Order: sequence, then C-alpha cells, then structure tokens
Amino acid sequence: MAESKELKIANGIYKHVGGQENVEKIIHCMTRVRISIKDYSQVDIDELKKVNGVLGVIEDDTLQVVVGPGTVNKVAHEMVQMAGVKLGEKFPHVAQANTGDQKTSNRQIVEERAAEVKAQQKSKQKNSKVKNILKSIANIFVPLIPAFVGAGLIGGIASVLLNLQTAEHIGHNWDQIILILNVIKNGVFAYLAIYVGINTANEFGGTPGLGGVIGAVTLLTGMTPENPIQNIFNDQTLAAGQGGIIGVIFAVWFMCVVEKWLRKFIPNAIDIIVTPTITLLVIGLLTIFIVMPIAGVISSSLVDAITWVLNVGGAFAGFVLGALFLPMVMLGLHQILTPIHIEMINTSGFTLLLPILAMAGAGQVGAAIALWFKCRKNKQLTNMIKGALPVGILGIGEPLIYGVTLPLGRPFITACIGGGIGGAVIGALGGVGAIAIGPSGLALIPLINSGHMLYYIFGILAGYIGGFLVTYFFGVPKDAMKETALEEVED
Repeated sequence: MAESKELKIANGIYKHVGGQENVEKIIHCMTRVRISIKDYSQVDIDELKKVNGVLGVIEDDTLQVVVGPGTVNKVAHEMVQMAGVKLGEKFPHVAQANTGDQKTSNRQIVEERAAEVKAQQKSKQKNSKVKNILKSIANIFVPLIPAFVGAGLIGGIASVLLNLQTAEHIGHNWDQIILILNVIKNGVFAYLAIYVGINTANEFGGTPGLGGVIGAVTLLTGMTPENPIQNIFNDQTLAAGQGGIIGVIFAVWFMCVVEKWLRKFIPNAIDIIVTPTITLLVIGLLTIFIVMPIAGVISSSLVDAITWVLNVGGAFAGFVLGALFLPMVMLGLHQILTPIHIEMINTSGFTLLLPILAMAGAGQVGAAIALWFKCRKNKQLTNMIKGALPVGILGIGEPLIYGVTLPLGRPFITACIGGGIGGAVIGALGGVGAIAIGPSGLALIPLINSGHMLYYIFGILAGYIGGFLVTYFFGVPKDAMKETALEEVED
C-alpha cells in the first residue's frame, strides 16, 4: 500500500529533526505541527524546509513546521501514531543499545549535547519571561479556537435569522430554530471562564478540575439581586463575569501556586481531602473579593482605551494595526490579543480589533496574486501560490507567509502595507466588529456585526488591491522572476 501524502511529510519531518528519539512531544494548531525538541544540534532546518509539503519552519520555544490547514491534523496524527503516543504526551525514552558500553556512551553523548543546548538557550533568554507568558497564553487558547470558530459561525447564522425575522422576511415559526442555535453557541461563550480555567490549570501544572471550579466562581452562580455580593473597594454589587478572562487566568495561576505549595506539607493520606478544600476556599475568596474587582477595572480600562484609539485614530490607527499585525505574529506577540478580543466581545458584543487585524491576511493575498502575475516563469513559486492562495482567501495566512512572501523578503513588507491599506479602510468606516474570534478573511464575514458586513468586504478588497499594487510595482525580487521548472520541487 502506497504511503499517503501526510505520512510522507511526517517521515520527512522526523528525518530532519533527528528522528523520534529527538522529540519530546508534539501538538498542533491550525496550520503548524509544534514539536518540542531535545537537541537542536540534530535539527537540519534547511533540509526540513525542502520536505515536499512543508510550507515553512519557525524556530521558537517549540519547532513549528507549517504544513497548512487540514493537512496539519493528519500529519501530527501520523507522527504521534508512529511514536505510540497521543498528542501532547511525552515520547517514550530512546531504546538503549544492547551492550553496556554503548549504553554508557549514548547516555554521555546525550547528556553532553543537552548541556550544550541548555547553555545556548540560557544565553538567548534575555526576554524569556515575556516569551513564556505569551507561550502560556497561546497554550490556553489554541485548543479552544475550533470551538470559537464553530460556535461563532452558528451564532452568526442565528443573528442573520433574527435580523430577517425583525425585518419580517421570515415569521415567528423560526423562533425555536434561532433559540436552539443560540443554545449551541452559548455552550462555549456562556461558560468560557470554565474552559479557560481548566486550560490554565493544565498549563501551569495545577489540577484541571480545580481550575474549572475557580473559573466557574467568577460566574457568581447563586447570587441574586436580593442577595448580592459587594465589591469591597467601592461597595457596589459585583457582576457575574466581572474581571473576565484576564481575571480567570490570574486567579487560576495563583491557584496552581497555592496547590503546589500545599502538597509540599500535606501528608499523602489526607492530601485528596485537605489540599483541594483549602485551595478552593482560599482562591475562591481571593477571586471574589480581590481578583474580580481589580481585574474588572483593568479589563474595562483596556477595552475602553482600545475603543477610544480606534474611534479617534480612524484610518491612521487602522493602517498601523493592519500593517504591524504580521510582524507581531512573527514575534509571537499576537497571542496577547486573544484575551483582549474576548473581553471586547463580553463587554460590547463584538471586537473591533479583529476585522482590522484580519486585513493583514488580505494584504498577503494581494501580494501573492501580484507575484503570480509577475513570476509566471517560476513554476516552483507559482505552484506554491496555487496551493496556498485558496486557504489564504479563507483567512489561513500562514502558508502564504512562510511559503511565499517571507522567504522572498520584499513581498512580505509590501503585503504588510497592503494589510495597512485594508485596515485604514476599516478604521475610516468605523464600527466594524466581529462577534466571535477564530477565522479571518472571507470566513470572517458571517461573524461581522449586523449592518457592517459590506464595510468589512470593502476593507478586504482594499487589502487585496493595495497588496497587489504595492507588490507588483515595488515588491517583486528579480530572482523570483527567473524561470524554474516545477519538477525541481517534486519527489
């Protein structure tokens, strides 16, 4: 039986990262296989990039191999299946050689290399705390993205039906369908604090169930107008969800600290009873009376500040945000925006940031089309564009970024300018928001707030046109226009 495309990619990745024995664990996001590497000296980045099906490689806290949406799930599955583990699980130890001398020799080599890599990594870790925070935020929210996308689109359908009902284009016989769709959507968004609490506990080494409980505490279940809980700082009544996701993350992080500390002193015989009880009581009280009031001020101030900047800055603010988003993605700084998006949705029903930032992908699409026009002789490049362009139009920009524009250099910059042009249009029109996070590009259209879908489409078209024109006239390297046979990239 012939090897599948995904299995070939998986074998190719293993070959150039030092084999399964050099991998600690594997997870994936929407387009990247994320590999925790033991010894980076065994990784051949140049050869890894040449694997047929690999669209790009990002060296970060994990080695990230871009293979594209849909494919990434299958490749990651093949890789963990070959290793006999599940996604996110630690790989088994390397099988030792038969002779005692070889065991000792192999162990010494591994230890020496590990020490070298550790020293190299330490020397590079000037900003390690910031990188670790961003990595943790990504690990908390990446597993929830499919839920955001699915529930958001279902909520978008419910909103469209409700608008049609309000305009009397459909009757009240649709009430039950609209209700059911909203119930499905609320399965994510109404209880998001619980999911975030569980993932945060997983990330920081706490008990996931306890993290979920602390997240649920912020919902203030059981509190009524007749029997409210007072904010100890201003005597006002606490609101369910006050402090939002930012408060949940901080509270659960502190819960993990307390839980670990308690386990050092609580005897094993009573640990299962005493540790969770004390942890929940202490952190629950802290969450209600300290974290929620303070995080509430921080969250609302942050949302108000961003809204003010967008309202006052208009086209200029839109251009800056649209142009700088891809560099933020390259540096991993975009992860910090996820809690902000969610807070804006919780506060106002939509996030004004996401439609503007989505224009960065539109600039990439425009730039890729310009390259296709001007580099027709370069069959290798145009073949890459053909594969990456459809998903780029749908909002998955990584194949275009890492497979097309970034390796060429100048097109990446002109694509960013195109994204800025699209962002400027969105910023100038104003009020364009997304009711959920997840997709961008054309896939974001159903999630745009009522009455603003056409404005968002204008922005996408501006991003396409801007990215195309700036790249066509200023962003195409001469080397990219040289004739290259397609056979060079085939197995």
